[in-house]
Amino acid sequence: MTGIADDPFLAAVKPLVDAMGGEMLPPEQAGVDDVVLSWEGADVVAVRLPQLADSLDHILAALERKRGMPLAELDRKAKQEIVRILEARGAFSVRHGVETVASALGVSRFTVYNYLNREKGA
Repeated sequence: MTGIADDPFLAAVKPLVDAMGGEMLPPEQAGVDDVVLSWEGADVVAVRLPQLADSLDHILAALERKRGMPLAELDRKAKQEIVRILEARGAFSVRHGVETVASALGVSRFTVYNYLNREKGA
């Protein structure tokens, strides 16, 4: 979508759309599952949200960028923190969420469940 830098509304919502892993489209290209955002009575942009599984991959990639290294290289305490963050974001409600997170962290599913149970017991 062109003209984002020239439109203050588009520039304002772009970081949120990017953080969710969404895509911005002209409103006339909106599909039935897209969200059309209006401003001052006019449709301005359609936002195509990713599938939940794609969102989890996007969140994991963002966490890797923020940490500056592959998540599998983090120490145990940092991995536990990642699991807490992901649980707060609903990552484990996604089908195969535990498996996806375990793979990204370089640990077993059992370890992820232990991290989750540790939080609930604390």
